[in-house]
Amino acid sequence: MRITPLNIKKQEFNKSFRGYDKDEVHDFLDKLATEYEEVVRENERFRKELEEAKVQLAEFKRIEKNLQETLLRAQESSSKAVESAKRQTALMLKEAEIKADQMMEKARGEAERLKSSLVKLKEERGLIIAKLKSIIASQSTLLDVSFGKGEEKKEEENDKEDLNIDINDIVDKLL
Repeated sequence: MRITPLNIKKQEFNKSFRGYDKDEVHDFLDKLATEYEEVVRENERFRKELEEAKVQLAEFKRIEKNLQETLLRAQESSSKAVESAKRQTALMLKEAEIKADQMMEKARGEAERLKSSLVKLKEERGLIIAKLKSIIASQSTLLDVSFGKGEEKKEEENDKEDLNIDINDIVDKLL
């Protein structure tokens, strides 16, 4: 049986002829009961604090576990994000390289087309110049013929000096 402060206060002793002083025993037992009561209350308070500490410790462990799991998920998530960013960057670089190659190929094709057009234009220019020279020469001949039939020789010489036409000069001025 467990001894309580009330048991101490209610404890009765057998009487003997030469026993202890009854009042002294009762005073001592009262003091002992009071101190024991304090010890029991303090013990009970410590038990409650211990239980509260255990509950709080369990809560802290649960929070710690959640934080660890959250940290682990965050690390995994950031690792995945970094890997994803690396893949996207590599993909974007590859796409940029492909586009750059396509643009260079297109520019080369355009340059070749422009060169070809320039060669054709130079050929056409040569043909036009040759045609112009031919037209000017034929017109010059016509002028020479038309002035020579109806006029005198003297006038013909003066006119020939005036009609002395430089075909290249005319073509250069036209162009």
